[in-house]
Amino acid sequence: MKFIRNLFDSVKPHFEKGGKLENWHPAYDAFETLMFVPSTTTKNGVHIKDAMDMKRTMMTVIVAMLPCLLFGMWNVGHQHYLAYGMEATLMEKFIFGAIKVMPIVVVSYAVGLGVEFIFGVIKGHSISEGYLVTGMLIPLTMPVTIPLWMVALGAVFCTLIGKEIFGGTGFNFMNPALLARAFLFFAFPSYMSGEIWTDKSPEAGHQIVDGYSGATNLVAFDVDYTQIQPLSDLFWGYEQGSIGETSVFFILIGAASLIITGVGSWRIILSVFAGGYLMGLLMNVLAPADNLTHAMHTPAIYHLLIGSFAFGAVFMATDPVTASHTTKGKYIYGFLIGAFTVILRVFNPAYPEGMMLSILLFNVFAPLIDHMVVEQHIKKRLKHAN
Repeated sequence: MKFIRNLFDSVKPHFEKGGKLENWHPAYDAFETLMFVPSTTTKNGVHIKDAMDMKRTMMTVIVAMLPCLLFGMWNVGHQHYLAYGMEATLMEKFIFGAIKVMPIVVVSYAVGLGVEFIFGVIKGHSISEGYLVTGMLIPLTMPVTIPLWMVALGAVFCTLIGKEIFGGTGFNFMNPALLARAFLFFAFPSYMSGEIWTDKSPEAGHQIVDGYSGATNLVAFDVDYTQIQPLSDLFWGYEQGSIGETSVFFILIGAASLIITGVGSWRIILSVFAGGYLMGLLMNVLAPADNLTHAMHTPAIYHLLIGSFAFGAVFMATDPVTASHTTKGKYIYGFLIGAFTVILRVFNPAYPEGMMLSILLFNVFAPLIDHMVVEQHIKKRLKHAN
């Protein structure tokens, strides 16, 4: 590391004010602070109170998502060979999945960071750290069949419209990765919904299994909840879906990592699950007795395991920029996200995956929730003072 530090120090004068490359200082600063703890203090945007800088905080989130990424690669291969009725080893499935998934990850980072660097150099401000996480979230929330040009378009959209026009990381009021997914979902619905979750690249001498269905459990439960896969499959992640959102087990490992390091809010995570579960129970109570396959009959626990519910609760709803900041507000914010997700799933078949829209909706209402909590606290203090 001493050699790398000396290398940075030797070229630094060229990027400082008056140097030949001073216009490129934001790019230099991005690489230097990625490798070493910066000696400067954040002046605006998001603030970190301990010795960790923003980039290292973001790296903690990325490490927490790695189990989901690795399992997602394996599951892509698993679902592919399952569709063809072929036997394959664990490594064969993983290699197939890695070949399909890694280009999506590379394009997401290359395009998104490219836009960040261009804006940083043009506007002369430091490179936003937020895309280190966004660049990983985008691939994990996409189907493996997504065209790479759409990944690039989503990365550009969320960087420009989701962050830069508001001033960069720390000033955006919606989760950028979810904004990218929402944009692609509404702009190219045929590529983001339907039977698009399994890679069906041709296999020499093999045909798709007769009667094979590419429908996800979210689609199945809306027609007949009894057709949903067993709870064990949902928990471990042996199902079709977005690349990194299927395994609740590996998502919970990431949640433990975020909570232990203090990066993720356990209050939000817990309240999202509580809101979804309690709303699911309410739906069971109100379910029509003359239609036993209605989505309202779906056992509440299933709502927590299917689709992106767990992934959204752990990695999306806890975004420190767009979530509520007050203690009581976090409980309210999380509970409403979980409850509204179940309502959307049950009553709006057009959007079976309600987690995305729920989080984006309450990203908008998070400041209002915090404002109401603070106002209530002030009134309470004044009442006691009098």
